[in-house]
Amino acid sequence: MRDLNGASDAEVSAERARVAAVGFGAQLLALQQQDGCWGGGAWNRGWDSTLHALTLLREFGLDPASAPARRAVGLVRENVTWRACGPPDCDNNRFFEGEIEPCINAQVATVGAYFGEDVRPVVDRLLGEQLPDGGWNCEAENGSTRSSFHTTICVLEALLEYERSAGGGDAVTSARRRGQEYLLDRRFFRRRSTGEPIVDRKTRGADWTRFAFPTWWHYDVLRGLDYFARAAALPDPRADEALAVLHARKNADGRWPLDVRYPGRMPIEIDDGEGRPSRWNTLRALRVEKVCLRV
Repeated sequence: MRDLNGASDAEVSAERARVAAVGFGAQLLALQQQDGCWGGGAWNRGWDSTLHALTLLREFGLDPASAPARRAVGLVRENVTWRACGPPDCDNNRFFEGEIEPCINAQVATVGAYFGEDVRPVVDRLLGEQLPDGGWNCEAENGSTRSSFHTTICVLEALLEYERSAGGGDAVTSARRRGQEYLLDRRFFRRRSTGEPIVDRKTRGADWTRFAFPTWWHYDVLRGLDYFARAAALPDPRADEALAVLHARKNADGRWPLDVRYPGRMPIEIDDGEGRPSRWNTLRALRVEKVCLRV
């Protein structure tokens, strides 16, 4: 309604109010435990944790000012810590204080900023972790000096959400723009040094031209383009090949499939499975086309 059909603010607000009451949003809110957690903790490898649930609620468009959102987020703020979910020295950190990995902290900052929580300390930490090439990498603490597409897209989304909710400031905007250049210089999926497509050994299939949803911490071309569409950072000729990849993935009926589903426990089912048309990939792809191709 908002991004494709040009609905009025009043129409969007009225529809958005239903997210907490019916459908996926209501199902997910109902799974929150009394201690504020989903899935028993702040984060896990199964996609049904507190961080993953809040990520989905943001994607669903739950109104952050609504009573159900304030209640759910308040329970997280007051009760959920990183105990047994990260490094031991972060056990007593409250959820919105994050832990140490920039990819996880970026996701915390994204949902925190969206829901109006104070995540400035997490954002400041991310700003201090930007690498000379413009991106970010969770392996920097182990000596890596090259950025990761996965970590970089997580941080870019966090900085953009923070700018929109809290204003950000020059340092945030500058860091975000340097991060954008990291992806643009690599044409969204190529090595800067050789121009060859990047073979990514961290994700199943190792092909960023096949699209997933939810993406969680994983990068792919659609996720990169969707960020640029949201950031109004296109057109740019360095994105042309990625846009061609996006168009090539479209089915004859005008829909995009779910190419990849990452293994793990989903809190609720939101698509029909790999190879089937995906409402989520289609929405994001059409949004990119409208913004970037003016269609």
